[in-house]
Amino acid sequence: MNQTLEFLVRHGASVLFAAVFVEQMGIPLPAAPWLLAAGALAAGGRINGLAAFAAATAGSLLADLIWFYLGRRAGARVLNLLCRISLEPDSCVRRTQGIFTRYGMRGIVAAKFIPGLSTLAPPLAGSSGVSMPRFLFFDGLGSLLYVGCFVLVGALFSRQLEQVIAALASLGGGALALVLGAAALYIGYKYYQRRRLLHELRMARITVDELHQMQEAGGNPLILDLRSLVQLEQDPSVIRGAMHLTMDEIAVRQQELPRDRDIILYCSCPNEVSSARVALLLHRNGLMRVRPLLGGIDAWRERNYPMEPKPRAGPESDAAGLPGPAPEAGG
Repeated sequence: MNQTLEFLVRHGASVLFAAVFVEQMGIPLPAAPWLLAAGALAAGGRINGLAAFAAATAGSLLADLIWFYLGRRAGARVLNLLCRISLEPDSCVRRTQGIFTRYGMRGIVAAKFIPGLSTLAPPLAGSSGVSMPRFLFFDGLGSLLYVGCFVLVGALFSRQLEQVIAALASLGGGALALVLGAAALYIGYKYYQRRRLLHELRMARITVDELHQMQEAGGNPLILDLRSLVQLEQDPSVIRGAMHLTMDEIAVRQQELPRDRDIILYCSCPNEVSSARVALLLHRNGLMRVRPLLGGIDAWRERNYPMEPKPRAGPESDAAGLPGPAPEAGG
């Protein structure tokens, strides 16, 4: 540990730039320990605090600009890539979109402090058509706050951090092995959860060809589009006959779903993880004829099957078999 601190003293700015840049690019190597250590060293006068702060902020901005540009150029393909490599592919993307929908560009600032979301926010902003100056202002503010908070905490609690570092140093290589082992177990557990979820519904999934044949044969499945409101605004087309419900609405209105019809769920995540999670939820609540759509809306579009420009909602929901929201009392 002492060797690590000495390395930070000698190469402070470069190390902090690289640590924050790597984290913001989505690699699961947290920069917070480096920022805390930098704050403690700056408080003791061993490194230049201003230079450390500027380098870490620059690393964050550069990574975010790369993702913003990729989101502007590639859009959904970039989000799909992040969805594939994320440990929490469905919830991570969904939470980021929810924050962005609720708070707008202020969500860029908030996302900086939530692991995983900080990487997804810049490409989402880029694909949403946010201007570069507006993005730079809010992302720069978020980067300044993120770096500044950790450096400040490190400076305020420098004595306590030194005690912790000394205790870890006394453990030698065992401490590092313990940390790495815990991280490996966490990643392995998340991967196992993801694979088990997909395996449970692998046999129940329906292909886009099967769904199209069902529609052509006069079948009447209830097709639910589970994409977020942000995704729906960017791509307002839905599968023919589908209606849109968010995952939160599904949880609230699951008792209204018909039990005598096939229910087809789709999203835009490449591994249809969101659909699988909702299907499992509905299965546990007695709805057994629920099937995720293999490949989601992208697979349907690749086959050039019929789409509709707008989701059906409101009074038309009755025709799809899902009642509209109950009127308020006294209305």
